[in-house]
Amino acid sequence: MRPTQFVSDLEGPLTLNDNAFELTAHFLPQGAHFFALISRYDDIVADIVKRPGYRAGNTLALIVPFLKAFGLRDRDLHEFSRTSIKLIPGAREALQRIRAQMPAFIISTSYEPYVRAVCEVLDFPFENAYCTKISLDAYALCERERQELLALYSQIIQRSQMQIPPGAQSLNELSGEDRQTLELLDHIFWERLKEMGIGRVLREVQPMGGPEKAQALREISERTGISLAQTIYVGDSITDAEALALVRQSGGLAVAFNGNRYALKAAELGCISSDALVLAEIAEAFQTSSGLFAVPPQAARWTVQAKPGIDDAFIEQSEQMRRRLRGEQIGGLG
Repeated sequence: MRPTQFVSDLEGPLTLNDNAFELTAHFLPQGAHFFALISRYDDIVADIVKRPGYRAGNTLALIVPFLKAFGLRDRDLHEFSRTSIKLIPGAREALQRIRAQMPAFIISTSYEPYVRAVCEVLDFPFENAYCTKISLDAYALCERERQELLALYSQIIQRSQMQIPPGAQSLNELSGEDRQTLELLDHIFWERLKEMGIGRVLREVQPMGGPEKAQALREISERTGISLAQTIYVGDSITDAEALALVRQSGGLAVAFNGNRYALKAAELGCISSDALVLAEIAEAFQTSSGLFAVPPQAARWTVQAKPGIDDAFIEQSEQMRRRLRGEQIGGLG
């Protein structure tokens, strides 16, 4: 068998959570609405505006000043993360099977406290996990700035959720109301927060976003000596698109697991499944293949489709499974 390695996103392929969403929804008033709005803003800025220096996944930096304003501490992140873990069925067994055959790694946009907690539950070595480093306690927030942030938060949550038309490529395709919301958020994040002391969060917190995931893949390849052509990468969202594209272009296997349209557009293989065991089947088939990869046969619990069969109908089925497993709110995030 040829040397092969397995690399996966965490939330989606292995867990049902969106930790940052759940954290915000739990601790902040109307936090679910707030997070979903900032997440949609993230999608627009990364995929349509393509703001220089902006990375998909920056939501996890943008929300930090507001977490501070509502008094969250590091202990809140650790305790909430530890007690809220929900695994995809079959995730533990799938990882055990995969790790018995090849090196395995996790690359996650999630905050470090959550990734550490999940690694403990999965008995997975944290040294093989890449994630977003954060310490809320490292940032001071004066009362004047706290009050200003609370006022800005009040403005944000009054806005309606923005809608991205399928295939949108310019801001002109957004509604007038949504463009106004975009302008408000641009003003808050890139003008108001820039003038505040807490604004250094936006410079210092570096989410494990799109380019960072691709770079982490390169580092893993150097670390193991296994090429990207012999790498399986599994992702499900916009933050995985660059990593999926890198592996696919390098001749490896790029898998979108219950992926949204961003992930499926970049992937070579789409997988719709109610459990994670299919990932072990895919990994084992890829390792034993010589030349063309043989797609595992369809099973009652999963559907696997290679390009060019990943069409609009398949994307819709994948997004439906994503929402069914993870809930409408989390499943609808980019």
